[in-house]
Amino acid sequence: MNIEMICKETCNIARKAGEYIRGESLKFSTGDIETKGKHDYVSYVDKNTEKKIINNLQKLIPGAGFIAEEGTYNKQGKKYNWIIDPLDGTTNFIHGLPPYSVSIALMDNQEIILGVVYEIGLDECFFTWKDCPAYLNGKEINVSKITKVNDSLLATGFPFSNFDRFDQFIDSLRYFMRNSHGVRRLGSAAVDLAYTACGRFDAFWEYNLNSWDIAAGIIILKNAGGKVSDFSGGNNYLNGKEIVAGNPYLFEEFLEHVRKFMSE
Repeated sequence: MNIEMICKETCNIARKAGEYIRGESLKFSTGDIETKGKHDYVSYVDKNTEKKIINNLQKLIPGAGFIAEEGTYNKQGKKYNWIIDPLDGTTNFIHGLPPYSVSIALMDNQEIILGVVYEIGLDECFFTWKDCPAYLNGKEINVSKITKVNDSLLATGFPFSNFDRFDQFIDSLRYFMRNSHGVRRLGSAAVDLAYTACGRFDAFWEYNLNSWDIAAGIIILKNAGGKVSDFSGGNNYLNGKEIVAGNPYLFEEFLEHVRKFMSE
């Protein structure tokens, strides 16, 4: 397998999906919104984009499986599985508010070996593959070198349906708002991780995320020099519904505070 070639083709697929989303944004109306759950939305744009992505990816690795948010075609492969969020930031999209993105990752058994996040509004494609640097539109990127949380700009996401840990989260948010340069909530976890990878954010934390929200961003961040864990400092972040990410210089301090507030 030529993983570099597959990654570049995946970038093209993500960009084409983004072009479709961008075009549909010009004529999208609130009447096109469907509800999957409380404050959990989907539209024909999400579903059609997912189908387009899967149809194209099937040609790259015949026999690979798919884990996709909208479930238009979910079938586990024996070795390779694509993890897809066709439109990460649907709530932003339906309100005409960027950012929103296409997120595609490839797993070899339990290892993420490729990641692409295409942020549609700024036409920015973040990508990487196993054992190589991370890139933004072809230029190598790295995490920031900020060493203290007090000097950092942080990102997070707000819960929209699962409020089981909401009080703990608000406590953590209160602390970081008082002890950093600020906290931003963009509405796309894939973009949050990509922005942390290129140094726009210094660290990121969120709970109640799914694998398709973060799989591509995880490998992009790691290959840009970042670190990732769950709230306890362990490795159960892809499917564990919680993630801490950041540059390696402030990561331990940041994790210590997240653990204090968010560990169950």
